[in-house]
Amino acid sequence: MWCYRGGSISTEPRINDRIRVPEVRLVGPSGEQVGIVPLAKALELAQEYDLDLVEVAASARPPVCKLMDYGKFKYESAMKAREARKNQAHTVIKEMKLRPKIDPHDYDTKKGHVVRFLKQGDKVKITIMFRGREQSRPELGYRLLQRLASDVEDLGFIESNPKQDGRNMIMVLGPHKKKTEAMAEAREAQAARKAERQGVALTDDEALSEDVEFEVEDTDIVAAEDAEDASDEATEAAETAPEEADASPEAPSEA
Repeated sequence: MWCYRGGSISTEPRINDRIRVPEVRLVGPSGEQVGIVPLAKALELAQEYDLDLVEVAASARPPVCKLMDYGKFKYESAMKAREARKNQAHTVIKEMKLRPKIDPHDYDTKKGHVVRFLKQGDKVKITIMFRGREQSRPELGYRLLQRLASDVEDLGFIESNPKQDGRNMIMVLGPHKKKTEAMAEAREAQAARKAERQGVALTDDEALSEDVEFEVEDTDIVAAEDAEDASDEATEAAETAPEEADASPEAPSEA
């Protein structure tokens, strides 16, 4: 009875003497088709060319093997994967919370964050939070969302129209630029600033470190806003409690 004893299963192809078949379909170093040859002959050719015999299609019958420099092949594959990860764009939805009667200075600050998020190619979820009697004036939130969308129309568009969600009103803004374009422009701008300050070219590792700094800054902003929201919710609860107490009917007095 077969039993799996654990351990990792290798995903690397078999090479050279690890190949255990009588014959293979051989592909030459330049991609030319050599044909079906005995395994011993294929290994002999690999030694003659000072290359490796690599099994590239194990499920074929017979398996397909290619003559190549396996070490160079692994290095190039790793570099391609690294470049793909570097240029990979993840769709991120940032969130910005506002009050219907927001102070002009606070509005400008929050709008600045929205502008920066859109420039980075991220979507932004705008949430208007109503409290107390503000819930009876949803038009205030709607007008504020329309104002914000108009202020940033050069950078983004309304992807999801304002809609009421319980005590909140939500709208989603989408960026005009794709995430990959925004990332490329950000790297170029960072490279230019760094070169201007130091008078030298910016390396990829330095650019990556600056990307991390921006991400940390975003995290700090979100943490600060979450703290502000928690404070607002506590204040709202304190203000709502007396209103609910006033609205509740008085208990009948005992005779």
